[in-house]
Amino acid sequence: MSFTNKVVLVIGGSSGIGAATAKQFCKQGADVAIVGRNEKKLQKVDEECKKLGKSPLIINADISKDSGAFAAVDETVKKFGKIDILINNAGILRFGCILDGNLMKSYDEVINVNLRGIMNVTSLAAPHIIKTKGNIIMISSISGSETPKIPIITAYAVSKAGLNQFTKATAVELAPHGVRVNSLSPGPVYTDILEIANVPADILSNLTNIKTALNRISNPDEIAEMILYISSDKCVGVTGSNFVCDNGTTLM
Repeated sequence: MSFTNKVVLVIGGSSGIGAATAKQFCKQGADVAIVGRNEKKLQKVDEECKKLGKSPLIINADISKDSGAFAAVDETVKKFGKIDILINNAGILRFGCILDGNLMKSYDEVINVNLRGIMNVTSLAAPHIIKTKGNIIMISSISGSETPKIPIITAYAVSKAGLNQFTKATAVELAPHGVRVNSLSPGPVYTDILEIANVPADILSNLTNIKTALNRISNPDEIAEMILYISSDKCVGVTGSNFVCDNGTTLM
Protein backbone atom coordinates (compact mmCIF):
# COMPACT_ATOMS: atom_id res chain seq x y z
CA MET A 1 0.00 0.00 0.00
CA SER A 2 1.22 3.48 -0.83
CA PHE A 3 -0.02 6.66 0.80
CA THR A 4 2.13 9.05 -1.22
CA ASN A 5 0.58 12.55 -1.34
CA LYS A 6 -1.84 11.64 1.46
CA VAL A 7 -1.96 13.75 4.62
CA VAL A 8 -2.61 11.77 7.78
CA LEU A 9 -3.47 13.35 11.14
CA VAL A 10 -2.75 10.98 14.04
CA ILE A 11 -4.35 12.03 17.32
CA GLY A 12 -2.61 10.43 20.30
CA GLY A 13 0.56 9.59 18.41
CA SER A 14 3.24 9.95 21.06
CA SER A 15 3.41 6.25 21.98
CA GLY A 16 1.82 2.83 21.58
CA ILE A 17 -0.63 2.29 18.72
CA GLY A 18 -0.55 5.93 17.66
CA ALA A 19 3.24 6.04 17.37
CA ALA A 20 3.34 2.75 15.47
CA THR A 21 0.64 4.03 13.11
CA ALA A 22 2.46 7.31 12.46
CA LYS A 23 5.64 5.42 11.59
CA GLN A 24 3.83 3.01 9.28
CA PHE A 25 2.22 5.87 7.37
CA CYS A 26 5.59 7.62 7.06
CA LYS A 27 7.07 4.39 5.76
CA GLN A 28 4.35 4.29 3.10
CA GLY A 29 5.08 7.83 1.92
CA ALA A 30 2.38 9.85 3.68
CA ASP A 31 2.77 13.32 5.14
CA VAL A 32 1.98 12.81 8.81
CA ALA A 33 0.98 15.15 11.63
CA ILE A 34 1.38 13.65 15.09
CA VAL A 35 -0.53 15.05 18.07
CA GLY A 36 0.26 14.25 21.69
CA ARG A 37 0.74 15.67 25.16
CA ASN A 38 4.14 14.22 26.05
CA GLU A 39 6.81 16.31 24.34
CA LYS A 40 9.65 13.93 25.13
CA LYS A 41 7.80 10.95 23.62
CA LEU A 42 6.78 13.02 20.61
CA GLN A 43 10.43 13.86 19.95
CA LYS A 44 11.29 10.16 20.02
CA VAL A 45 8.59 9.34 17.47
CA ASP A 46 9.78 12.27 15.35
CA GLU A 47 13.30 10.84 15.27
CA GLU A 48 12.04 7.36 14.37
CA CYS A 49 9.89 8.72 11.53
CA LYS A 50 12.82 10.68 10.11
CA LYS A 51 14.82 7.45 9.92
CA LEU A 52 12.06 6.15 7.64
CA GLY A 53 12.59 9.08 5.29
CA LYS A 54 9.75 11.35 6.37
CA SER A 55 9.80 14.34 8.69
CA PRO A 56 6.42 14.54 10.45
CA LEU A 57 4.71 17.61 11.83
CA ILE A 58 4.81 17.42 15.62
CA ILE A 59 1.94 19.09 17.47
CA ASN A 60 2.17 19.21 21.26
CA ALA A 61 -1.50 19.65 22.19
CA ASP A 62 -4.13 18.40 24.62
CA ILE A 63 -7.35 17.61 22.75
CA SER A 64 -9.36 17.54 25.97
CA LYS A 65 -9.13 21.34 25.67
CA ASP A 66 -10.86 23.15 22.82
CA SER A 67 -7.69 25.06 22.02
CA GLY A 68 -5.75 21.79 21.69
CA ALA A 69 -8.31 20.23 19.35
CA PHE A 70 -8.30 23.36 17.20
CA ALA A 71 -4.50 23.45 17.09
CA ALA A 72 -4.32 19.82 15.95
CA VAL A 73 -6.45 20.48 12.88
CA ASP A 74 -5.36 24.06 12.16
CA GLU A 75 -1.62 23.38 12.25
CA THR A 76 -2.00 20.32 10.03
CA VAL A 77 -3.91 22.22 7.37
CA LYS A 78 -1.52 25.18 7.53
CA LYS A 79 1.46 22.86 7.02
CA PHE A 80 0.09 20.43 4.43
CA GLY A 81 -2.94 22.22 2.96
CA LYS A 82 -5.38 19.36 3.52
CA ILE A 83 -6.32 16.28 5.56
CA ASP A 84 -6.99 12.94 3.88
CA ILE A 85 -7.07 10.57 6.84
CA LEU A 86 -7.85 11.18 10.51
CA ILE A 87 -6.75 8.57 13.05
CA ASN A 88 -8.53 9.21 16.35
CA ASN A 89 -6.29 7.24 18.70
CA ALA A 90 -6.12 9.47 21.78
CA GLY A 91 -7.18 7.61 24.90
CA ILE A 92 -6.45 7.47 28.60
CA LEU A 93 -7.32 5.03 31.37
CA ARG A 94 -8.38 6.19 34.83
CA PHE A 95 -9.83 4.12 37.63
CA GLY A 96 -12.96 4.54 39.69
CA CYS A 97 -16.23 2.83 40.49
CA ILE A 98 -19.45 3.63 42.32
CA LEU A 99 -18.52 2.18 45.67
CA ASP A 100 -15.04 3.68 45.94
CA GLY A 101 -16.42 7.18 45.35
CA ASN A 102 -14.13 7.88 42.39
CA LEU A 103 -16.47 7.14 39.50
CA MET A 104 -17.32 10.70 38.53
CA LYS A 105 -13.73 11.94 38.84
CA SER A 106 -12.47 9.18 36.56
CA TYR A 107 -15.43 9.64 34.21
CA ASP A 108 -14.87 13.37 33.71
CA GLU A 109 -11.18 12.91 32.98
CA VAL A 110 -11.62 9.96 30.63
CA ILE A 111 -14.61 11.30 28.72
CA ASN A 112 -12.92 14.65 28.07
CA VAL A 113 -10.13 12.88 26.17
CA ASN A 114 -11.56 9.60 24.88
CA LEU A 115 -14.91 10.89 23.67
CA ARG A 116 -15.44 14.65 23.85
CA GLY A 117 -11.93 15.40 22.60
CA ILE A 118 -12.30 12.95 19.73
CA MET A 119 -15.74 14.32 18.81
CA ASN A 120 -14.32 17.85 18.83
CA VAL A 121 -11.36 17.00 16.59
CA THR A 122 -13.63 15.11 14.21
CA SER A 123 -16.03 18.03 13.95
CA LEU A 124 -13.16 20.40 13.14
CA ALA A 125 -11.47 18.05 10.67
CA ALA A 126 -14.59 16.84 8.84
CA PRO A 127 -14.91 19.80 6.42
CA HIS A 128 -11.33 19.25 5.29
CA ILE A 129 -11.80 15.48 4.91
CA ILE A 130 -14.95 16.05 2.86
CA LYS A 131 -12.87 18.07 0.40
CA THR A 132 -10.45 15.16 -0.09
CA LYS A 133 -13.10 12.40 0.06
CA GLY A 134 -10.94 10.88 2.78
CA ASN A 135 -11.73 8.72 5.76
CA ILE A 136 -11.69 8.55 9.54
CA ILE A 137 -10.73 5.72 11.86
CA MET A 138 -11.66 5.67 15.54
CA ILE A 139 -9.48 3.53 17.78
CA SER A 140 -11.95 1.96 20.18
CA SER A 141 -11.59 -1.17 22.33
CA ILE A 142 -13.35 -4.45 22.99
CA SER A 143 -14.16 -2.79 26.34
CA GLY A 144 -16.71 -0.71 24.43
CA SER A 145 -18.86 -3.72 23.63
CA GLU A 146 -17.99 -6.24 26.35
CA THR A 147 -19.13 -6.24 29.98
CA PRO A 148 -16.33 -4.70 32.09
CA LYS A 149 -14.78 -7.57 34.06
CA ILE A 150 -13.25 -5.09 36.53
CA PRO A 151 -15.68 -2.34 37.67
CA ILE A 152 -12.93 0.26 38.15
CA ILE A 153 -12.54 0.57 34.34
CA THR A 154 -16.21 1.55 33.97
CA ALA A 155 -15.43 5.08 32.74
CA TYR A 156 -13.05 3.74 30.10
CA ALA A 157 -15.59 1.17 28.91
CA VAL A 158 -18.34 3.80 28.73
CA SER A 159 -16.09 6.14 26.73
CA LYS A 160 -15.35 3.41 24.17
CA ALA A 161 -19.01 2.40 23.93
CA GLY A 162 -19.78 6.03 23.19
CA LEU A 163 -17.03 6.11 20.60
CA ASN A 164 -18.57 3.11 18.85
CA GLN A 165 -21.89 4.92 18.56
CA PHE A 166 -20.15 8.10 17.43
CA THR A 167 -18.43 6.10 14.70
CA LYS A 168 -21.72 4.86 13.31
CA ALA A 169 -23.44 8.24 13.61
CA THR A 170 -20.54 9.97 11.87
CA ALA A 171 -20.47 7.33 9.14
CA VAL A 172 -24.16 7.99 8.42
CA GLU A 173 -23.69 11.76 8.39
CA LEU A 174 -20.59 11.85 6.20
CA ALA A 175 -21.42 9.03 3.76
CA PRO A 176 -23.33 11.36 1.38
CA HIS A 177 -20.11 13.38 1.12
CA GLY A 178 -18.04 10.36 0.13
CA VAL A 179 -16.26 10.04 3.49
CA ARG A 180 -15.82 6.64 5.14
CA VAL A 181 -15.79 6.28 8.94
CA ASN A 182 -14.82 3.06 10.73
CA SER A 183 -13.58 1.93 14.11
CA LEU A 184 -11.01 -0.60 15.24
CA SER A 185 -11.38 -2.41 18.57
CA PRO A 186 -8.18 -4.01 19.85
CA GLY A 187 -8.06 -6.41 22.74
CA PRO A 188 -4.94 -6.47 24.94
CA VAL A 189 -1.98 -4.70 23.31
CA TYR A 190 1.52 -4.09 24.63
CA THR A 191 1.44 -0.30 25.17
CA ASP A 192 2.25 2.11 27.99
CA ILE A 193 -1.38 3.01 28.79
CA LEU A 194 -1.28 1.04 32.07
CA GLU A 195 2.04 2.56 33.05
CA ILE A 196 0.73 6.09 32.43
CA ALA A 197 -2.38 5.33 34.51
CA ASN A 198 -0.22 4.32 37.50
CA VAL A 199 -2.02 1.03 37.92
CA PRO A 200 -1.75 -0.52 41.42
CA ALA A 201 0.13 -3.84 41.44
CA ASP A 202 -2.89 -5.98 42.40
CA ILE A 203 -5.02 -4.51 39.63
CA LEU A 204 -2.17 -4.68 37.12
CA SER A 205 -1.97 -8.46 37.49
CA ASN A 206 -5.67 -8.77 36.60
CA LEU A 207 -5.36 -6.51 33.57
CA THR A 208 -2.17 -8.07 32.18
CA ASN A 209 -3.15 -11.71 32.68
CA ILE A 210 -6.05 -11.61 30.26
CA LYS A 211 -6.68 -14.93 28.54
CA THR A 212 -6.92 -14.91 24.75
CA ALA A 213 -7.97 -17.74 22.47
CA LEU A 214 -4.69 -17.47 20.56
CA ASN A 215 -2.72 -17.30 23.81
CA ARG A 216 -0.93 -14.13 22.76
CA ILE A 217 -1.14 -10.35 23.07
CA SER A 218 -0.83 -7.99 20.13
CA ASN A 219 1.94 -5.47 19.59
CA PRO A 220 1.20 -1.94 18.32
CA ASP A 221 2.58 -2.64 14.83
CA GLU A 222 -0.10 -5.30 14.23
CA ILE A 223 -2.83 -2.78 14.99
CA ALA A 224 -1.10 -0.16 12.84
CA GLU A 225 -1.09 -2.54 9.87
CA MET A 226 -4.86 -3.00 10.23
CA ILE A 227 -5.34 0.76 10.45
CA LEU A 228 -3.47 1.24 7.17
CA TYR A 229 -5.54 -1.47 5.51
CA ILE A 230 -8.87 0.00 6.65
CA SER A 231 -7.86 3.51 5.57
CA SER A 232 -6.63 2.36 2.15
CA ASP A 233 -8.54 2.01 -1.11
CA LYS A 234 -8.68 -1.74 -0.46
CA CYS A 235 -11.59 -0.92 1.89
CA VAL A 236 -13.25 1.63 -0.37
CA GLY A 237 -16.70 0.10 0.17
CA VAL A 238 -16.52 -0.19 3.95
CA THR A 239 -18.01 2.37 6.32
CA GLY A 240 -19.70 2.26 9.73
CA SER A 241 -17.91 -0.97 10.62
CA ASN A 242 -16.05 -1.98 13.76
CA PHE A 243 -13.04 -4.22 13.18
CA VAL A 244 -12.09 -6.42 16.15
CA CYS A 245 -8.45 -7.42 16.64
CA ASP A 246 -8.32 -9.16 20.02
CA ASN A 247 -6.59 -12.51 19.53
CA GLY A 248 -9.94 -14.12 20.31
CA THR A 249 -10.32 -12.50 23.75
CA THR A 250 -14.07 -12.06 23.26
CA LEU A 251 -14.40 -15.77 22.53
CA MET A 252 -13.26 -16.70 26.04
